[in-house]
Formats: sequence, C-alpha cells, structure tokens
Amino acid sequence: MFEKSTWIRLPRNVVVGHGVLDDAVEVVRDTHLTGRPLVVTSPTPKTVAAENVVAQFEAVGDDPAVVVVEEATFESVERVLGEAEAVDPGYLVGVGGGKAIDIAKLASDHLNVGFVSVPTAASHDGIVSGRGSVPEGDTRHSVSAAPPLAVIADTGVIADAPWELTTAGCADIISNYTAVKDWRLANRLQHVPYSEYAGALSQMTAEMLVDNAANIKPELEESAWVVVKALVSSGVAMSIADSSRPASGSEHLFSHQLDRIAPGKALHGHQVGVGSILAEYLHSGQEGQWMAVRDALASLDAPTTADELGVTDDEVLAALTSAHEIRDRYTILGGGISEVAAREAASRTGVI
Repeated sequence: MFEKSTWIRLPRNVVVGHGVLDDAVEVVRDTHLTGRPLVVTSPTPKTVAAENVVAQFEAVGDDPAVVVVEEATFESVERVLGEAEAVDPGYLVGVGGGKAIDIAKLASDHLNVGFVSVPTAASHDGIVSGRGSVPEGDTRHSVSAAPPLAVIADTGVIADAPWELTTAGCADIISNYTAVKDWRLANRLQHVPYSEYAGALSQMTAEMLVDNAANIKPELEESAWVVVKALVSSGVAMSIADSSRPASGSEHLFSHQLDRIAPGKALHGHQVGVGSILAEYLHSGQEGQWMAVRDALASLDAPTTADELGVTDDEVLAALTSAHEIRDRYTILGGGISEVAAREAASRTGVI
C-alpha cells in the first residue's frame, strides 16, 4: 500500500520587478493578512525601503510598528518578540538583507503569524526559503521556519545594493551544483530521502546562473531580475524537499566551519562559492567541472581563492578537514578528509 505524503509550504505571492515596492499594501491585501503590521528592518534598509513600506501602511490606516535591528542574533529575535507582545501584530514584514529577513522569519514562526519578505539585496536564498540562519558565538544555526507568505523584490532597489551582496547571492546559487551532488551521494550510500523534482529544480537554477554569469553586471536591473528569480527558485526547491538539502551540502559545511575558524572575514555566499570549487573537485577530480564553477564565480567578481576571501591557507585547510563535524549530514566529506587530501584539492584548484 502506498502511504507516502508531503506538505509543501510555498509563498502565495512572489512579486518581482521594477517599482513593485510601491505595491506593498496591495500584495499584503491579496494574501488576506490582516491586523497591525510589525516591520522588522535594519539601519540602511530602513532608509532604502522600509520607510516607503511604513508610509504605505500608514496611508491606509494600518498603524505599523517598526523594529530596527543591528545584528542577526537570537537576542534580536527576542527583541522582536518583545515588541510583538506589546503591539500584538497580525503579521510581520522583514525589510532588508539577510539579518532582517531571517529575524522576522524566525519571530513570525514563533508567534505563528504570517510573514512577508521584502529583500533589499539579492545576497542569499533566505528571502524565500523556510530556513533562518542566525549566528551564536563562533557558530551559526540554521533553523527551520515557515517560508514567507509573500515576497516583494523590487529590482530597482536590489540593483542599487552593494555589488558584493549580489555576487554573494550568485555564488550561493552556484553552490547548488555540489549540494545536489552531495544529496544524491547521501541517497546512494546512506539511503537519505531524495526528491528528483527538488534536485532537478535546484540544479537547473545553478546552471541558469552559470550560463548567464557573463551577463550579470553591477547596477543593472536585468541582472537583479535574473538573480532574484534564481534565489526564489532555490528557496522553492528547499520547500518542495522540506529540507535545505537542495542548496546546502559540503560547501556549506565548509563555510560554517570557516565562520568558526575565521569569523567575520567573508560573506556567507562567497565562502560557499569557494567551498563549491573544493567540493566539485572532491566529487569529480582534476578533470571535473570545478573549473566551470571557478570561472563562473570569477566572471561575477566573486572570490575563488583564500586570499580573495581574506582568509589564510591554513584556515581553509583547517575548515575543510573539520567541516564534516558541523552536523550529521552525509556529504562527499564523509567522516572527514586528511590534511594531505585537503591540501591537494585546495592547491590543484588554486584556492590556496
């Protein structure tokens, strides 16, 4: 008897394009969210986009409350929850980059209220996924949460974001290549459940970025359009799989370990991009596809070496040889690789 079932939670509305920030109230109304909005933002995004969104809510009498957070920490989540207790919001709106959106996502999940994602930079696929990433001390926690009910991604705003944030988002998507390879490997060797649909969608998204890498340029809305759609697609793949597996494998373990060893030196997306070069080499050897991954990253001005990440060769080797310890997730790293193997991979790929 067939007894398999799944529950896929996806955004109800994904609105992408020029000037769509001005449609915030209309988008929210279409999701049937009601009550007082609590807008969670950070200092720069507050000026860039949140003030516009707040003004729109004020114009229709929704009396929005606002919380400005400085860092993506569990203390910030608690601060938002404290403000929510005071204002009793009907839903939360995260306006900004990774930190504001992740904090609002986690807080809304705790409160069991709806969440709207308004990204001001295309820096990672958290703008639409059901995962929130929050650092704590020398580690980073990836926490399950409900995905947003709506995403409002204004390509004009995103195109004006710092270019390095966009390249980090691109690198995050390109790393799906190795995440899917790790997932398939885990399915073959450890019988980890694998979704053909989610895996194919994630791989197609990475291929789309690689194929268009040469055409993604700073301050072009067309480029912001391509990157945002890819990030949305990656987030949807994770929702279909009900797992971060389609977009997180050994390259993410490497990045998380680098966060511990060399905290604050590079952006998450850039770290997983370099991690993907290394992981691709480990999967397929010297004649594999690692050069295509490296060349795509380089064409996007994303780092491809330890020096460009701002870390030392020893820090890369330490992260690569200990990355398997981060979590119980089977990848090409298995139970760990030797320093000799790590040095060979990093040297041959030019990472060190």
